[in-house]
Amino acid sequence: MIYMLKNNTCPPPAAVLQPKIKVTLLDDNTEIRSALENIITKSEAFELTGSYAELDEAIVLIPLMIPDVVIVDINLGPGESGIDCIRALKPDFPELLFMICTVFDDDEKIFEALCAGANGYILKRTAPAELLRAIKEMVQGGAPMSSLIARKVVSVFQVNDSGGNGWNPLHAKNGSAISVLSRRENEILQQLSLGLLYKEIAANLFISPETVRKHVYHIYEKLHVGNRVEAINKYFRRS
Repeated sequence: MIYMLKNNTCPPPAAVLQPKIKVTLLDDNTEIRSALENIITKSEAFELTGSYAELDEAIVLIPLMIPDVVIVDINLGPGESGIDCIRALKPDFPELLFMICTVFDDDEKIFEALCAGANGYILKRTAPAELLRAIKEMVQGGAPMSSLIARKVVSVFQVNDSGGNGWNPLHAKNGSAISVLSRRENEILQQLSLGLLYKEIAANLFISPETVRKHVYHIYEKLHVGNRVEAINKYFRRS
C-alpha cells in the first residue's frame, strides 16, 4: 500500500516500516501489571505480546511469543522470583532482553538479577516516559538502570581495599585511564558509571547526545562488551 501526502510524495520508508518493539510482562500484581499494559499499548512504538502473572506460564509462553524485551518483577509470590525466569530462559534464548522493574533496591537483589543475566534494572516508581525510553535504550544495546541503582552498582566496586582484596575504581585509585580508550571516551565511560543518561552526559561535556551515542558505541567495541553494565565492570577492575 502506498501512502500519499498532500504534495503527492511518499513518506520515508522508515516512517511506514519501522518495526514495533515487542514487549512481554511478568508481574503478579494485577494493578501494576495493568498499568504497565496500558503504558505499552498506548505507545505506537511498542507492541504488547504477552502479560503473565505466574512464573511457570511465562517460562513456557515467552519463547513462543518471541518478544524483544521482557519486563520482569522480582517478587512473584511465595517461593517465586522473576530472577528465576531469567535463569531459566537466558541460556537457551540469549537474544531475549530482560528488564527488571521492581520495588527492590537492595544490593543483594540488584546483583543477583544482573548475575542472572538481566540487561537493565529500574524501579517501579520510574515515570512512564522514562520506562519507554529505557526499553528503547536497551534494544539499542544499552543497559538502562535507574540512577539510584547505578549508584549502588558503582558503590559496590568502591569498597575499601586496605586489605588488598577489594574492588578499586581505576580513576579513584591512581588517576589512570583505560589505555585503549581516548580521553573523551574515558570521560564518557566515567559518567556512564554514575548512571547518567546520554542527554545528561552531552550537557556536561557540551556535545550532542548523538555524539555521546557514537562514543559509547566505540567504547563497547574497544572494550569488547555489549552493554553499560559490562562496560562499568571493565571500568572497575580487581586489584
